[in-house]
Amino acid sequence: MTTKISSNSAEIRDIFERIAPHYDQLNDWLSLGQHRIWKKMAVKWASPKPGDTCVDLCCGSGDLTKLLAKEVGGQGKVYGVDFSPQQMAIGKEKFPLPQIEWIEADVLDLPFPDNNFDAATMGYGLRNVVDISRSLQEIYRVLKPGAKAAILDFHLAYQPFLQQFEHLFLENVAVPLAERFGLRDEYAYIWESLQKFPQGTQQVALAKQVGFAATHYPIVVGTMGVLVVTKPEA
Repeated sequence: MTTKISSNSAEIRDIFERIAPHYDQLNDWLSLGQHRIWKKMAVKWASPKPGDTCVDLCCGSGDLTKLLAKEVGGQGKVYGVDFSPQQMAIGKEKFPLPQIEWIEADVLDLPFPDNNFDAATMGYGLRNVVDISRSLQEIYRVLKPGAKAAILDFHLAYQPFLQQFEHLFLENVAVPLAERFGLRDEYAYIWESLQKFPQGTQQVALAKQVGFAATHYPIVVGTMGVLVVTKPEA
């Protein structure tokens, strides 16, 4: 199943298509493996249960998708959704689980009915969508009343000295490391995306405008966090 990708989204998709072969390796190196802990935290906050139907948006190579599948078990169902077929191909190979279905789609136009999912996750995706409010509206639409979504992402720290650290880390560690794989421009894009992305309190405000109850949990000294949103009961 596929849905149409907007032109602006297509540019970002192309970035993720190019980094796909090295995405997991660079994540491990740049986070010293800590991204696996952060992803487990996000899944815990999403509160999936055995037998649930869940969705992992901007699933990439499927780490969160696999964690959701573990929680819902054989009687549950998990949809891994991404606009990068290269990323999902890696996920399919890594996690060939029968309860996972992989769908190529844009999170701004999800191919699911209203009130469909018991829980949702998104890892490092909201920062890369071209319309954050519309993406949150789509998440709201497809969640069941009472269901939660946990959205993990980097953002600028509140303190200027930590923002400087983020910039120096990206400029002197992340980008040079990515350059070894011919991906300098793709990882230089991260700093640009951080400057445009709302911080935690702003994310909460955007989620509340959509209709969610929302809380943002800062992690890694406030350089990233998990936005946890709940669709009110009907």
